[in-house]
Amino acid sequence: MQIQVNTDKNISGDETRAESIENTLGQILSRFSDQITRLEVHLSDENSASKSGGIDKRCLLEARLEGRQPTSVSDQAFTIDQAVTGAAHKMVSLLDSELGKLGKH
Repeated sequence: MQIQVNTDKNISGDETRAESIENTLGQILSRFSDQITRLEVHLSDENSASKSGGIDKRCLLEARLEGRQPTSVSDQAFTIDQAVTGAAHKMVSLLDSELGKLGKH
């Protein structure tokens, strides 16, 4: 499973953050690693760096599954890590549902 992390201009996309996100997603989505060919992560700060507070960090996950159309989920939270974890758990639920119908998980 290839993981690609993208950030907007308000979020630092350094290597340490990307590694942390890849580790989190790898652990949470590990049982789907055979079906997911690529996982795209889009991180954004909805209120920008000039405003603070509120649930404004967003993570959009797009999973590209072998032989299927891409599927996506998103989550918003106070921190990037919380948004990534929340989106990953939503993706697990979605893939359980989608692949469960096909008997592939």
